Amino acid sequence: MGQYQPAQLRRYNPDAIARHYRYRPWLAWGRILKIIWYFAGFILSLKWDEWQDQIELNKGKRAIQLRELLTRLGPTFIKVGQALSTRPDLVRKDFLEELIKLQDQLPAFDNALAYQIIEKELDRPITEVYSELSPSPVAAASLGQVYRGRLLSGEEVAVKVQRPHLRPVITLDLYLMRWAAGWLAPFLPLNLGHDLTLIVDEFGIKLFEEIDYINEGRNAEKFATNFRDNLQVKVPVIYWGYTNTRVLTLEWINGFKLTDNKSIKAAGLDPEVIIQIAVNCGLQQLLEHGFFHADPHPGNLFAMPDGRMAYIDFGMMDQLEETSKESLVDALVHLVNKDYTDLASDFVKLGFLTPDTNICPIVPALESVLGNAIGKNVGEFNFRTVTDEFSELMYEYPFRVPAKFALIIRSLVTQEGIALSLNPNFKIVEVGYPYIARRLLTGESTELRRRLLNVLFKDGKFQWQRLENLIEIARTDSNFDVLPTARMGLQFLLSDEGKFLRRQLVLALTEDDRLHTEEVQRLWDLVKDDIKPTRLFDVAIGMLAELSRESVAAIIPNSSFFAAFSDIQPHSNK
Repeated sequence: MGQYQPAQLRRYNPDAIARHYRYRPWLAWGRILKIIWYFAGFILSLKWDEWQDQIELNKGKRAIQLRELLTRLGPTFIKVGQALSTRPDLVRKDFLEELIKLQDQLPAFDNALAYQIIEKELDRPITEVYSELSPSPVAAASLGQVYRGRLLSGEEVAVKVQRPHLRPVITLDLYLMRWAAGWLAPFLPLNLGHDLTLIVDEFGIKLFEEIDYINEGRNAEKFATNFRDNLQVKVPVIYWGYTNTRVLTLEWINGFKLTDNKSIKAAGLDPEVIIQIAVNCGLQQLLEHGFFHADPHPGNLFAMPDGRMAYIDFGMMDQLEETSKESLVDALVHLVNKDYTDLASDFVKLGFLTPDTNICPIVPALESVLGNAIGKNVGEFNFRTVTDEFSELMYEYPFRVPAKFALIIRSLVTQEGIALSLNPNFKIVEVGYPYIARRLLTGESTELRRRLLNVLFKDGKFQWQRLENLIEIARTDSNFDVLPTARMGLQFLLSDEGKFLRRQLVLALTEDDRLHTEEVQRLWDLVKDDIKPTRLFDVAIGMLAELSRESVAAIIPNSSFFAAFSDIQPHSNK
């Protein structure tokens, strides 16, 4: 019958898979019958609840039943359950809560078989690679298991081995899912916004990337490059000489799972510091690098005894385009500032709403749901609460969750859950928003400076309170320094790029025919304790050296008072 082609596929190719199984239907029938049998029992249970008027009474039981059903069907369906746990637009809230509990835990497969796979993939006996290798795995998951070992050169390593026959199992399941999607899509009351087969294809692409350990190694190295200047983040070294598609050898990480609060404290580490590293690292991935870890569950994040946080398992990663990163910053700012009209527009840009959507009726709904979730104080914001509230909105309005953002939601919800296990009073905005405020105030790029202006001006008027809030929040970030930020702001103000801001700032200072000295005084009171006289003097001298009469005149409007003032020039020691 020819070679089993799907097992040779390195990238997901739905056409090649379909061609193979279309002419070999007997390979699919056994799996189809098993899947139908399991799901028929589940659907009958739902119908029975409906006939007996016990839907509310049994909904928790049915959610557990669904989770267990997916687990019994194996790796592909476990991954489906994990993916669905981030899709409030597709799955009922009670089912979501249970699917989130799905873990990548399965019984380990036979050690002798694992050792055979290592020798076959590396094309040499184990004794020629490792001086030590644990007799049984230290961890087992849906796609593979991990052994602890030591290279002949002495380095302690983790050896990740893929489950046998995984690729054929996955390709068959994906083929059946795609076939079912084509048949069932017209009958399912799902708010997809696009073809159901495209969702299966996106899932297939990610799953194939995850089972290619060479791809995972490259992801790890790219991630390490992004964080090369961050001394708080550790990424394990990949040993390429002992790595192939189904075997990955990487540096062993000694540490504690981030959910192991007891061990973290026993090691003399501060859980609050670990939380801050994790949240800031997650925001850096999304808002700076665009390359993010899409599966940060507790087994993939470790607190190290030296205070660093380590990431492992880089199989599920994704890349955000620059425009998406910018729109994401916009959405976060608009959410916190409660600008719901602008937020609705951000949802269109990000793909949550189609461009032809009438956002007018959606704005009050966003205000009602998200305003309630955020609460009166920005510090009360809870991301999980927002996703729960938002899931109800999904059924009333034409929202959809783009596949990429489903991964982001999963990542953020998981990280928040880990942080809550370390600190039950954790609020993600208390840690995350100072980072965003600092990024806006330091304005390293033109786009970030433009976003700062969007925050500070509303309906053409300068928002003094927002600037105060931003500075106050940013000061809670230990990496924020007022003086360099002020210097950068003044340089921007005097540049060609800052012409608009100069005009607006003068208007703001003289708005309503009065000088806004009170607001300026409040800002000074906010930062004066952080500015030492010696540092202020040094910066002033530096700035004066850079100023010219023209640049001073450019910021001052034409009036007899200001004109006279602009004639004063700094004394030169020539």
